[in-house]
Amino acid sequence: MSKNMAASMPSASRIFTKETLINGRPTQTEHIKIGKQTFSIERGLLTVVRLEDEWYEDIDEPQAVTRALQENLGFKPDLFTFWQRMPDVEPKYAYYQESEDLAVLPVTTYEHWWNHQIKSRVRSQIRKSEKDGVVVRETVYDDDFVHGMTAIFNEAPIRQGRKFWHYGKDFETVKRQFSRYLFREHMIGAYYQDEMIGFMMLGDAGRFGLTGQIISSLKHRDKSPNNALIAKAVEVCAARKVDYLIYVFWSDDSLAEFKRRCGFQKVSIPRYYIPLTWKGEFALKCDAHRGWRAMLPQSVKKPLKQLRGIWNGLRQK
Repeated sequence: MSKNMAASMPSASRIFTKETLINGRPTQTEHIKIGKQTFSIERGLLTVVRLEDEWYEDIDEPQAVTRALQENLGFKPDLFTFWQRMPDVEPKYAYYQESEDLAVLPVTTYEHWWNHQIKSRVRSQIRKSEKDGVVVRETVYDDDFVHGMTAIFNEAPIRQGRKFWHYGKDFETVKRQFSRYLFREHMIGAYYQDEMIGFMMLGDAGRFGLTGQIISSLKHRDKSPNNALIAKAVEVCAARKVDYLIYVFWSDDSLAEFKRRCGFQKVSIPRYYIPLTWKGEFALKCDAHRGWRAMLPQSVKKPLKQLRGIWNGLRQK
């Protein structure tokens, strides 16, 4: 490598910390800057580095990032991982890869979604929601919106069979924690008799919209506010010429059925893993790089989830 080429290669900065939310709790996490991009550091049995905002940014130069991590004298992670963002689904790199399954809704027009992409049950639910008086509109992140969020968060400590991360938070906490990414989010609210009964914080990831936070009031779920929120998100994406709406990851639970009825499809994108130490190499060989939860077969995960739901239900009584 020539001196000029070496001088142009990005180098890794010193590790620094910043506050983020993990499982709903503010946590100081470690980061490192390589070139112009910021990467998060996850420590455990393995130390893993990944692009901090991988939903919103493409990796610039994975080979250069790998070299910078390998040549950093003060920090030796075990694995570097990155993925390709939608709609870039065809593998471009020769590194070891696995599929990451996303819930993706292709968006053309609202009319096409309404007539051809959703189930008749969803259309009926949205019509009923409108007939019941639910109004869904784009809004702003102001005190009224945050008061509505806080009320919804504090309805119940258990949601979908598990402890709800945001239960018990007061207005000021919610306002502070959810204001971090307003520069790239659109607020959508569902209202019934002037009360916010559901909301979505729709992330703008450039080539797609991302359902970052979508939640509704338990006492008003008979009015199908989540269906109405998805409908509005499709309308917003279509109006802004955004080609895809992504409801984060695909799964095999009841939420997957909701996504399927609303027109979302499972789309697999490549995620790459680059080992940087012998531990990283060993983890890839024995499939331990995704953590112990990912190693459990579905035949084990499903009854464990059912037991967790039963236990949390008993605790709530």
